[in-house]
Amino acid sequence: MKTYDIVILGGGAAAFASAIKANELKAKAALINEGLPLGGTCVNVGCVPSKAMLYPGEVLHLFTHHGIKGLPIFSSHNGTRISFSDLIQEELTLVSNARKEKYEKVLNELDSVSLFEGKARFLSTHEVEVNGEILKGEKFLIATGSKAEIPSIPGIQESGYLTHIEALKLSHQPKSLAVLGAGPVGLEFAQMFSRLGTKVTIISRRERILPSHEPQLAKELERIFQKEGIQILHKTQITKIVKEKELKRLILQSEGEVQELVCDEILAASGKKPNTKDLQLEKPEVKTDSKGAVITQDTLETSAPHVFAAGDVTNLPMRLETTAGKEGTLAAMNALTGTKKTIDYNSVPASIFTDPALSWVGLTDQQAVNQGYSCSCHVLSLDKIPKAQILRKADGVIKMVIDAKTHKILGVHVLAPYSPEFISTAALAIQKKMTVEELTDLLFVFPTLSESLKTAALSFTTDISKLSCCV
Repeated sequence: MKTYDIVILGGGAAAFASAIKANELKAKAALINEGLPLGGTCVNVGCVPSKAMLYPGEVLHLFTHHGIKGLPIFSSHNGTRISFSDLIQEELTLVSNARKEKYEKVLNELDSVSLFEGKARFLSTHEVEVNGEILKGEKFLIATGSKAEIPSIPGIQESGYLTHIEALKLSHQPKSLAVLGAGPVGLEFAQMFSRLGTKVTIISRRERILPSHEPQLAKELERIFQKEGIQILHKTQITKIVKEKELKRLILQSEGEVQELVCDEILAASGKKPNTKDLQLEKPEVKTDSKGAVITQDTLETSAPHVFAAGDVTNLPMRLETTAGKEGTLAAMNALTGTKKTIDYNSVPASIFTDPALSWVGLTDQQAVNQGYSCSCHVLSLDKIPKAQILRKADGVIKMVIDAKTHKILGVHVLAPYSPEFISTAALAIQKKMTVEELTDLLFVFPTLSESLKTAALSFTTDISKLSCCV
């Protein structure tokens, strides 16, 4: 039996970050990876490949909708056709290179980390089994991630469906696609396929897309999607799916009305569930919630004091890869050194990589009211920002939420091109508890879209229509 200071279950962002930290602390660590190749969801079937496929659609859309007088508008009518298979192959090559450079090569440099490929399960409080081998650990980290949750719809298994994993490996482009779900994954993939020429219909059970986000921004993004030809069906249930040769017929019900939708492919994007099945978490007495997510404290410690958890497998707030990586780092440090480090999730930025992209940090106005703030909110149209006019990309909204008494910034929500590139400035403002006056005192480069943050802050105290460009 091999004994380790820490046994890490998983091979994705959170797990790998914890392995790097364990190596820095010269702790003997075992890294157990199962399912996806080393690197987990983000590099293999998530952030990297999806953005690699979103970009060609963005370029193609720019060719056909740039809005610049004096430049020709390109269209499919000029005889030029995209090669979907070449796009997919280039994406897969990019993924392979990223995995080798950022995970496989890095792992080779971690002298105190041993890799095991296979499914782990707890045998007792301090023992796990992988491929018939028993590993003993003083501390454990559960970072096994999550996977797409498939809705229980009659006929869905028989008719066949795609998750984000299969959609990023298709050898052919579907002519039509039904997207089940109007969350971040569903919206990104809907726009990706639509801009490449697929007829896309989004089916949502809710009244609007992105129900947990600022309504004004979600409504504007929906308008942009519809302008691009993406159909969105709200408050709609799928009662049955029937396979008809190579096609799939969806029977829909919306407010008592029955409809039908025929499509080539179905993308299941209605949520994710944590990978905790068969881990036998009852052995170390690790508690999970009703969805199977590991319940953690702020320090990432579970109900078992020697077991920690990080990433999508936990019941923590929604996160990006970098947040999962930070959780893995802190979990390893807390487990191995006894520290009690935590993350302020209120200052963690996040983005949905549509075009325009939706980025946010902090509270919505409703959340601010629920927490007892007397809040003030200002909404600024992106067409007020000079760089947006220069780019001919003025569709978008910036909303800032502040404490009406102290003027402290509570939340920033931006629907704008490239907003993921500058939302961290807003995150820093919230982390440092800045007021709108302090933010307006900062100097931004002109002309940039990041100026929208300063302009939104200025709007609380100034009539921005009476300001020059570079104030």
